[in-house]
Amino acid sequence: MTDETDFPDRFRAAARSCDRTVFWRLTRPADDLARLAGACTELGIDEWDGYGSRGAVAELESQVAALLGKPAALFVPSGTLAQQAVLRIWCDRSGSRRVALPDLSHLVHHEEDGPRRLHGLEWDFLTTGRRTPVAADLAAVPGRLGAALTEVPLRDAGCLLPSWDDLVGLSTAARERGVPLHLDGARLWESQPFYDRPLAEIAGLFDSVYVSFYKGLGAQAGACVVADQDVVDELRVWRKRMGGTLFAMTPYAVGALLGLRDELPRMGEYADWARSLAAALPSRGLRVHPAEPGMCTFEVYADGVAEVVNERLLAFMEAEGTVLCGPFRQTDDPGTVVTELACYAAATSYDPEKVADWLGHVVNG
Repeated sequence: MTDETDFPDRFRAAARSCDRTVFWRLTRPADDLARLAGACTELGIDEWDGYGSRGAVAELESQVAALLGKPAALFVPSGTLAQQAVLRIWCDRSGSRRVALPDLSHLVHHEEDGPRRLHGLEWDFLTTGRRTPVAADLAAVPGRLGAALTEVPLRDAGCLLPSWDDLVGLSTAARERGVPLHLDGARLWESQPFYDRPLAEIAGLFDSVYVSFYKGLGAQAGACVVADQDVVDELRVWRKRMGGTLFAMTPYAVGALLGLRDELPRMGEYADWARSLAAALPSRGLRVHPAEPGMCTFEVYADGVAEVVNERLLAFMEAEGTVLCGPFRQTDDPGTVVTELACYAAATSYDPEKVADWLGHVVNG
């Protein structure tokens, strides 16, 4: 049995000993920093930014604003800071601290109550559980709202994507009601192939959009918010107030520029590979959610006990020299385990059928 108290250390040690990976990024700091140094020459970055002005940061903001079809963009070191600040702006302008959002939103579960403690934001839930919001959900929230938020995809629901019609309907309802609509687009880059529409058309449904650079694009950290110029100007003030205007942010911006250049064009390829893997898993005794993934990340469920499955995962890593996936965890059902699979460049070098065999072996023994 795996000792739960030392398992994270054992897993990291096993991962460090591997020279191949499927779903995890397996890099070393020296390699990544050398890649950034080389990229400065490739991208023509020959000066440091100064507190987020000039250089790579300005270039990144320009590219993101153009991609998303908004007048302006601001680089922010973290998505947590970015979204709390932009919601604060909308709520100050609207004269209400109430924000309507899914109950599985990142802001509700993963930010240590920061939105309430720092900004006095109050939650009204558009949806409960594994469902993405539609226009009727917004209509069901009475009273004056400061803002509404939807997350594309809804990550804690297994990276569930709303339909295009549902997104349009929610946007129309928000505008008719006069409620600013914000998009938590942490994985918007990965979601775009599902809609098969330009990023700017998707972003055009929203008053403000947050995108991340360290997830699918593989940068070290960082995010952008795009919106009208006056919103971005105010956001710049909040970035400084909240300690996010760092002296030099060039390394983060260079990593993001590399991701836009090298990873963004491959998001459709990654999603196709993920769907091929998902189709192969049920015959190995694993269950997939969503049943047909809309993007390159999805959940895998199986019968089992996490401690037992994770022990087999460690044994596989040590025997094959390959990081297969992240640890499994027990669900609320004592007899069911789950892990999340995020399929990017490393995954596409493998045959999905072979990876399905490996996962079946780890889960079933």
